[in-house]
Amino acid sequence: MCYTKVKGMNAKMKEFFSIGEAAHRAGVTTETLRHYDRIGLVTPCKVDEWTGYRNYSESDLVRIRVIRALQAMELSLREIGDLLSLNDFPAIAALLRRAEVNATRKIEELQTIRASIVRARTFYEEKQREITTQDSFLRELPRRELLLSDTLTTPTVETFFGYQRHFFAQIGAQREAYAFEDLAGVLEEDGKGKMFAVCTRHPDDAPLRVLPAGKFLCARCKEEERGKTSKRLKNAVRERFLTAPAYALHIVVLTGILQWEYEIQVPIA
Repeated sequence: MCYTKVKGMNAKMKEFFSIGEAAHRAGVTTETLRHYDRIGLVTPCKVDEWTGYRNYSESDLVRIRVIRALQAMELSLREIGDLLSLNDFPAIAALLRRAEVNATRKIEELQTIRASIVRARTFYEEKQREITTQDSFLRELPRRELLLSDTLTTPTVETFFGYQRHFFAQIGAQREAYAFEDLAGVLEEDGKGKMFAVCTRHPDDAPLRVLPAGKFLCARCKEEERGKTSKRLKNAVRERFLTAPAYALHIVVLTGILQWEYEIQVPIA
């Protein structure tokens, strides 16, 4: 129900907003409001019979904001219209459950993107202190427990930015028993590579590859230099430390939102 605003009255009142004001307050365009009107999703509270100007109430604005929120959860306008008009509680609950699932997925995706942005920012802040890609250096690294992918062998834009979802899908029903470090890479062994995730929580019987703590000879490189850099470090380990490394790790190091380099890590014992 609409109420006109009358100066000096203390009774319950609601103010009308022009289509431009309503669009600004609701965070949409005027064309969006006209489209909602055409399909019967949000009908203006009042339309001037002479000018055709649309006027919206506070209740209309609330409805518009609810629609936009449900759209963000990937419900179609038809589904939203049904949801707002339904009296069927089970049907309403089912649609809202789907919206909740979509919201959870979007939150996970945003958290992954945020982590990528943080890593990229950290990279650029420390760029001036970074060792050049041709230099090698020693690092003392802790014990790591790797879950190897059944199918992925090398990162791509698609596989890297959704890699945790890939490993959770691989785990299946035991998803809640696992947690992963925000780090990804490739385990190179016997001339073959498999993507891995580093586990921070897992069941006792998890099928993991455990890497002991120790010293690693490391170097940074580009994607196209991975094989050559790994071979160079392995040869250096053989010559300098008189040991034959059984594997090498190719750790992804983000240098931008959609760009990365690698840190090759070869054990020296």
